[in-house]
Amino acid sequence: MNPKWAINSNQSDVLIEARHSVIAYLGGNTNSFSGYVVMDQDTIEDAAVEFSLDVNNNYSKMEQMDSHAKLSDFFDVETHPTIKFKSTSFQKVNKNINFIKGDLTIKDVTKTLELDTEFIGIHNYDGQQKASVEVTAKIKRSDFDLWYNNNYQHSGISIGQDIKLVANLEFEILKN
Repeated sequence: MNPKWAINSNQSDVLIEARHSVIAYLGGNTNSFSGYVVMDQDTIEDAAVEFSLDVNNNYSKMEQMDSHAKLSDFFDVETHPTIKFKSTSFQKVNKNINFIKGDLTIKDVTKTLELDTEFIGIHNYDGQQKASVEVTAKIKRSDFDLWYNNNYQHSGISIGQDIKLVANLEFEILKN
């Protein structure tokens, strides 16, 4: 049986950006991440991944980028506080390039999409094995009802129709 690795919230982060605007950088030491990956000790092949991010974090150190687009405007964080992903299949292209297909839920809208996944590797830190993975996704705002009511434009440039999510995730083996 392959080990189950839990996400290390303190060492994980997510960048949410749209064309012409970085919406938010959600750092691990200020935000709530949960999730796991099940994989073989030395490969991510046939991985099963589940990930959840609390976007309704009011922690004072959360780094909200200097932007007209605010996290709460995009995600209606009071009503829909989490972004979730659960994998349904996995495709390995080579050692570091992989695609995980699964269900992404934002604002109670769930769509199946493919995430680019780079398996950074497994390393030891203070006697604890850690696995690092970078996941990127480009999503259409309209697919997830992510409308932004912007009555003005900054320098004549408006927010793009796509949002890019970049998650740098670190996992540790769960201890029984």
